[in-house]
Amino acid sequence: MSEWDIKKLQILRTLSERGTVTATAQTLQMTPSAVSQQLSNLAKQLGVPLLEAHGRRVRLTDAAHLVLRHAEAVFAQLERADAELTAYVQGEAGEVRVGAFSTAVPALVVPAVRALRAAAPGISVRVRETEAAQAYELLAAGEVDIALSLAVQAPAAVDGDARFARESLLADPLDVALPGDHQLASEAGLRLADLTGEPWIFGGSGPWSEITRAACEGAGFTPEQAHSASGWTSILAMVEAGMGVALVPRMATVRRDGVVMRELAEDHPTRHVIAAVRRGAATGAAVSRVLAALREAVPQRAR
Repeated sequence: MSEWDIKKLQILRTLSERGTVTATAQTLQMTPSAVSQQLSNLAKQLGVPLLEAHGRRVRLTDAAHLVLRHAEAVFAQLERADAELTAYVQGEAGEVRVGAFSTAVPALVVPAVRALRAAAPGISVRVRETEAAQAYELLAAGEVDIALSLAVQAPAAVDGDARFARESLLADPLDVALPGDHQLASEAGLRLADLTGEPWIFGGSGPWSEITRAACEGAGFTPEQAHSASGWTSILAMVEAGMGVALVPRMATVRRDGVVMRELAEDHPTRHVIAAVRRGAATGAAVSRVLAALREAVPQRAR
């Protein structure tokens, strides 16, 4: 029987994710030669070639991809075992690290922490504010236990990424922000399609960019990105100055004098707030309690 070395399998998985030996070494805080040596040893243990030359780089062989498919099940089972052992030893006590994008912290995470202080005081929650696009990177690296991110749609029942289990906490409605003197600021029955020719303000990449583009494309047009910004203070300041229009999530509860917020009743654009954990980790008592508290923190109107 082949010898399966968990540490070496984790190195192989990181190489698959990062693409190069150098990037893998940086991620794992190893030297490139150590990474190569560990993978060479793993190939000998398993009796199959795992890497092949591809120009000046290396790429995974078909055998390596086969190994990783089975390794993901092993990693998930180890997460379950670790979660159950923690629950056995600590019961309702434990530390859970939550990575969340800026608007989710006051709207969801803080209310959840307040509720847990009363219901499960032995559970400590450490919060790390992060960009929605980086949440999965932190989760995969083991730096957070729960990641809150954004998506255009709710995750499918069978998720394509074997590393994570995901759920939609809520569908957050999107309103449009217009300059106070805009000709459509008081237009009855405003629709996204009415804003086809407007300059738009949204992030240059990541989930929020995808959400804005998807909402506009669903209304029949591709938004012209006039300016790129990710912070609501910057976005609304530009809207107020007449530099463009923007979609704003209702959960953000941001307002600014000189900016009119309009509900798009006919279009109903939304963004999905996603909670993700490493697959198998949700069985842990502490992580499970924090996930439940986050679900309870969702406003009744958004459920």
